[in-house]
Amino acid sequence: MALDTNIIGTTFPGTELTLDAGRLRFFAKAIGETNPIFTDPEAARAAGHRDIPAPPTFFFSIELENPNPFGWAADLEIDLRYVLHGEQRFVYHSAAYPGDTLTATSTISDVYSKKGGALDFIVKDTAVTRADGSAVADLTTIIVVRNPAGANK
Repeated sequence: MALDTNIIGTTFPGTELTLDAGRLRFFAKAIGETNPIFTDPEAARAAGHRDIPAPPTFFFSIELENPNPFGWAADLEIDLRYVLHGEQRFVYHSAAYPGDTLTATSTISDVYSKKGGALDFIVKDTAVTRADGSAVADLTTIIVVRNPAGANK
């Protein structure tokens, strides 16, 4: 079943998270980051940061704080068994540090099909901002939905 293009422009409620140094260090270790600026405040300050910065891909995880982070997909009747992570891009505007309160707000910016409808693609753009509205990062995620019924005939 091809996704309805009318979902383009749908914006989801923002997810807010106040950054914690322990969580940032844990994330850095979990992704195998070895640069000490992401785990050692002294190394971070020596590199010109006020504290350990959030690792570059951390911002993707903010939306996972939502009690139902994939509820939007269920609302669109997408069966998560057929969802694949297709692509991810980041544009960074400023560093984020422990104590910063960030909000991630996502909008579906495009929906398209390939392989005669066997694959649907959802493009979701997410703006990450501070409480004062200043931009931290812009994320683009492309989600692939496999349609098990096969291509449209």
